[in-house]
Amino acid sequence: MDLRCYVVTGNQPAAKVVRVAERAAAGGAGVIQVRSKPIAAGRLLELVEQVAVAVAAANPATKVLVDDRVDVAAILMRRGLPVHGVHVGQSDIPVTAARELLGPDAIIGLTTGTAELIEKANRFAEVIDYVGAGPFRPTPTKDSGRPPIGVAGYPGLAALSRVPVVAIGDVQPGDVAKLAGTGIAGVAMVRAFMDSPDPGELAARVLADFEGGM
Repeated sequence: MDLRCYVVTGNQPAAKVVRVAERAAAGGAGVIQVRSKPIAAGRLLELVEQVAVAVAAANPATKVLVDDRVDVAAILMRRGLPVHGVHVGQSDIPVTAARELLGPDAIIGLTTGTAELIEKANRFAEVIDYVGAGPFRPTPTKDSGRPPIGVAGYPGLAALSRVPVVAIGDVQPGDVAKLAGTGIAGVAMVRAFMDSPDPGELAARVLADFEGGM
């Protein structure tokens, strides 16, 4: 799993979400997380399937994850769709239950953002594959209630965590090189990709900047 360029979809029309995911994957994005709130479960099921098929055709190495909905991921994985796991928050289904339902090969990510939450996540290091840590800065797409971490906060969190750390929370392309030097495994972006005229070019640039900043 390549976490360097991690794309999170936004609340946009399904056709645009699929197009952005497909182009980002073609540009080298390692992970596409389908997070299109608010959306009904049935529509989310259809959207994730469309994204998974498009992403697999564009870049079979890119992993597709579902935000929060372990049931949606389980259904599609059991149907043989190229869906690879879930990302869950602190108040969602526990990671142990998600692992029990999805099996040993699924990718499971967990939201964190403070040293206390990282230490809590460390207890499940054998269950989860990575943690998302945010917000990097205040973001209009998700109010976590946690203080912004900033570039200076990530080295400590990365050193503390027993699993790879992904920075999230209004991360912009200009932040990538600085964040890459903090010990994290990658950066997650929402608006930067959903608003980009060329998600494929942006993904390639994020990868290059991340490598250059390490």
